[in-house]
This record gives sequence, C-alpha cells and structure tokens, in this order.
Amino acid sequence: MADAERDEEFTVDVLAERAGMTVRNVRAYSTRGLIDPPRLEGRTGYYSQKHLQRLVLIRTLLGRGFTLAAIEDAILKSPSTASNVALDLISIFEVEDDEDPTELIGRAELASISGLGPDHELLDKMTELGLLEKVDEDTIRMLEPGVVRPGAAAVAIGLSPDSVVDIVPHMREHLEQVSDRFVHHVTRDVVQPFLDAGLPQDEWPVVFEKIDQLIPIASQVVVSMFRSVLRQAIETEIGHKLEELAAEGDQPTS
Repeated sequence: MADAERDEEFTVDVLAERAGMTVRNVRAYSTRGLIDPPRLEGRTGYYSQKHLQRLVLIRTLLGRGFTLAAIEDAILKSPSTASNVALDLISIFEVEDDEDPTELIGRAELASISGLGPDHELLDKMTELGLLEKVDEDTIRMLEPGVVRPGAAAVAIGLSPDSVVDIVPHMREHLEQVSDRFVHHVTRDVVQPFLDAGLPQDEWPVVFEKIDQLIPIASQVVVSMFRSVLRQAIETEIGHKLEELAAEGDQPTS
C-alpha cells in the first residue's frame, strides 16, 4: 500500500499527546489488551486512528466515573468498531450545541434584572451553583443563561433569593434522574439492538437520527408535564391556604 493511501499513523508519543494521557498509560492499556498491538517497523511501533479512538473512549469513560475494570470488561466484549460508535453516541446524548451557550453580562445589569444590588449575595451563590463565572470585577459569564435570567426575573417578581438558590439544585437533581432514565430506555430500545446486530454500517445514520429526534421529544414532554404538575401543585397549595383561613375564621373569638 502506498504511503498516501495508508491511514495516518502515530508513534506512541504522538498517540499519547493526542489522546490526552501519558505514554505510561498507553503502554499500560496495551498490556491489558485494551488496545491492539501497534504495527511494527523494526523496534518502532505505529498506531492508527482506531487506537486513538479507543484511548479517547477509555479517557472519556474514566472521566464519567466508570472503573477501569468495568471499561475493560465492556471493551473486550465489544467489536473493534465500537469505540468510534460509542464516542458518537456519547456526543449525541450530551446534546451540545455548535454555538457557545454561555453569555457575558455586566454584574450591575444582571443584578438589575432581579431588582437587587450588584453586591447582593445571590450572585455569589449562583456562582457556587455553577451558573455564573466571574470574568472581572464588573463582568460575569452566565454559564446557563436559560436558568440565570429566569431565576433573576423570578426574584424581581417576588420570589426570595434564598428560594431560587434552594430550587435550582433540587430541580437539577430530579431532572438528572429523569435524564438517566431516558438514556437507559433509549439505550435499551434503540442502541442495544444495533450493538447486538454487530453495528451494521448502513444502520449507523438511522440509529443516530432516531436518538437525535427523541431528544427534543423528551424535552417537550418534560416541559408539558412540568406545567401540568406545577398547575396542580399551585391549586392544591392555594386550596390548603384557603382551608386554613376558613378554619381560623370559624374559631370563636375570646
């Protein structure tokens, strides 16, 4: 095969750099059988894009909290093409937009949206929650503008800053549970049959398209269901308050 036709290859040093890990780790994973042996020319080993994909997958899974033993068990049971597909699936599930979702805003401007002063502790607490990031003394980066702006607006309407700080992590915790459940079912019903079939090349676009379509559907269901449940909760709470007022009115006065 001519050099121009050969897939790009790397030495172990270049492979480790591109994979974001040490040469020692690369050699350790090779010893454990997590990557195939390199192509040898004399005493020099040459690694391919498939080796890089496998190492990036290992690094990604380790970063998500998987143990090396669990990763090893999954990889050794999977076909050689699984690394590229797994990384594509991870990318889809992360639902990352092409554009940077963050937004810069002046500290005073953000404070004015909530009707508070620029030195109010709410901004510091939002920073602790991972919603804001300080750029300089006067500028803030909103890491999640879709959460920060409505939260500030809710304070301006009358919700206390402490309530906003309490609600955000509570909502995130429950939405993480919903998301985990969604991913579990999509993996079982859509991804697993694809894996069981041996990852047929012509089915890849179909599987990715299905997942891409299911994500906005799930988002719409969450918003619609939350509105319904929230409306019921408000009506129930108001009913309880009216009952308490009625009960207090029925009590005899001394």
